[in-house]
Amino acid sequence: MTYAHWTRVSEWPLAAAALVFFGIYAWLVIGEPPTALEITIEVVLVIIWAMFVVDYVARLVLTTNRLQWFVRHLHLLAIVILPFFRPLYLIRLVSLVGLLSKASAFRGQVTMYLVTASSMLILIASVAILDVEQDAPGALITSFGDAIWWAFVTITTVGYGDLYPVTTAGRLVAAGLMVAGIALLGSVTATFASWFVERVAAPATSESATAAVARGDEPDQEAGNAPQSAAEASAASSRGSGGTPSA
Repeated sequence: MTYAHWTRVSEWPLAAAALVFFGIYAWLVIGEPPTALEITIEVVLVIIWAMFVVDYVARLVLTTNRLQWFVRHLHLLAIVILPFFRPLYLIRLVSLVGLLSKASAFRGQVTMYLVTASSMLILIASVAILDVEQDAPGALITSFGDAIWWAFVTITTVGYGDLYPVTTAGRLVAAGLMVAGIALLGSVTATFASWFVERVAAPATSESATAAVARGDEPDQEAGNAPQSAAEASAASSRGSGGTPSA
């Protein structure tokens, strides 16, 4: 089996595992699962973790340059070591979207990626901040609604200050979300700026091309007429010279 084949085969199962994990994690934080399901939940979490371990080891074995792959895929190692990061694997599903126009396929993929990444980051950060803050002394973020609002204002770097984490773990989550928000907003700005520049430059480029074609046609016509005139002049000269001796 090759690396590419393994990637295609494992894409959907791992995405489904990440989705199940995130659902269980959110249920444990927001709701209160029955005590009778504790063993079942633990077994499911262990199976999901094992799936990510097998995927990581298989990719590392099947790749040709293992050291280079290891350095470039540290996020997969984080997914294996830190269960909290496993739902981020859902972002890989964006590559399967095939409903984008051919004219702006790349920009459409970037936009879909940004929307999906932002949504996932907001949801994950909301559950994470609620997990570490809701039972802390003096906590301000004690409900899922508060956590969603905090995640929105944090990822957009607005920061009203009405809600903020009071624990060290909560501040680490906030720092990561702020860095991700700045990166995403920068990507969105660059994408729309590129689209706007192309829209403005398109008419000017079209006019320049039309003018260049028009200018290119004139020399061709002149060049085509020049040989004809020379031939006519030569023929006239021949007729003239031919008539002189007979006279």
